[in-house]
Amino acid sequence: MQLNPMVFSALTVAVLACQAPASAAGLGTAEQAVTLVKKGIAHIKAHGKDKAFADINQPDGAFKDRDLYVIVIDLNGRMLASAGNARMVGKDVSQIKDANGKTFVKVALDTAKASGKSWTDYMWPNPSSNVIEAKTTYLEVMGDVAVGCGVYK
Repeated sequence: MQLNPMVFSALTVAVLACQAPASAAGLGTAEQAVTLVKKGIAHIKAHGKDKAFADINQPDGAFKDRDLYVIVIDLNGRMLASAGNARMVGKDVSQIKDANGKTFVKVALDTAKASGKSWTDYMWPNPSSNVIEAKTTYLEVMGDVAVGCGVYK
């Protein structure tokens, strides 16, 4: 049995439309990203940097929720902790560029240092889809570090 191309197209659109809300429900929101950053800051204040950074670096720990994860960067751009990518810990991330060539970490840090916090937009590969997508990261300065979390838009 061969499907009419119009029927096939309509069925494809219907299936994709039904899947979109389900996959969107699995993504974190900007509000949840801010909440996770506040949780990270509270943990650093309560337990000190060494313990807190070790805890944040746990990939299945309390600082990773779906596609959201806490990062901690010193104010010069060195990654101190990351619940999403422990391989980046210890590396200077200030010059990393997004898909459009924007040094988004530097922009985020500069803005956060000037105002205490920042939202920075950039284009980044989404590991769940392998597609470059719009992402924004919230950073909040706490002493000599910035605690952050990014969210796909």
